Amino acid sequence: MHDLTASNRRLTELLGTLATSDGIGSTILDGVKVMRSSQSIPRTPVLYEPSIVVVGQGRKRGYLGDRVYTYDAHNYLVLSVPMPFECETEVATHGPLLAVSIGVDLHVLSDLLLKMEHTPPPAAGEDGPHTHGMYSTQLDAALSEATVRLLECLTQPAEARILGPQIIREITYRVLCGEQGGALRSLIAVNGRMSVIQRALERMHARYADAIDVPALARSAGMSVSAFHHHFKAVTATSPLQYFKTIRLHKARMLMALEGLTAGVAASRTGYQSPSQFSREFKRFFGATPQEETVRVRNMLGLEAVVATTLE
Repeated sequence: MHDLTASNRRLTELLGTLATSDGIGSTILDGVKVMRSSQSIPRTPVLYEPSIVVVGQGRKRGYLGDRVYTYDAHNYLVLSVPMPFECETEVATHGPLLAVSIGVDLHVLSDLLLKMEHTPPPAAGEDGPHTHGMYSTQLDAALSEATVRLLECLTQPAEARILGPQIIREITYRVLCGEQGGALRSLIAVNGRMSVIQRALERMHARYADAIDVPALARSAGMSVSAFHHHFKAVTATSPLQYFKTIRLHKARMLMALEGLTAGVAASRTGYQSPSQFSREFKRFFGATPQEETVRVRNMLGLEAVVATTLE
């Protein structure tokens, strides 16, 4: 415990240096982002890419269906598929929330699993946590110390380029060996439920502007529509139609925030036929109008205001 406490202290110190302003910041390494929040944030819809999130200070709670996932100085979060969920942020009494997000690279994952072929996977049943696309689990000293080394090398560009990828590989390995590493293992199993649903999710993310065809997705997965619905909900805690609608709304939000598109253009780009329907669904989902949410997201990301464009 002493080692973990010391590691967390150093982790927090480094995050304080790297995350200098509120919001989500990029680093010199692709896929590694730092997070800072100086104030508590109530439950808000978010979309995380497949990633490992380690918190130095403060606490976050993820709400997915009827499940609640806490990630803080004692627990880390893993998302093995792109996951929309609701997130609540609590700052610490002595400072802001500080965390780092490390993207899950499927090529690194595959290579590690090939080398780990004789390592028995963690035990879990078919309906256990390994079938879910999101989980939190207890942080151990080895993973915490590897994360500290990753943050230390980020302060030196040369070290980041040379040592960073190897440390990310080690962090992925530590998670694979962890209590619930089976969720990442199952992504690579060619015929496993998780990998089949992962391919369906990738198709949804790539073609979010097209109409969704659930029967076609089920056929591609080699399942009946009812079986596809069942396994999809086991991984994402929602239905294919609801997941797809959520993805569209998140994509539209980022188009408005990052590219300065108007609500009407963002609606069209994400497959909506009716701008008024888009605005209604957007406000119901995010609890704010497209314009209000765009301002909030830009502030969260530390971006300057841009003039909305109507260009197609």
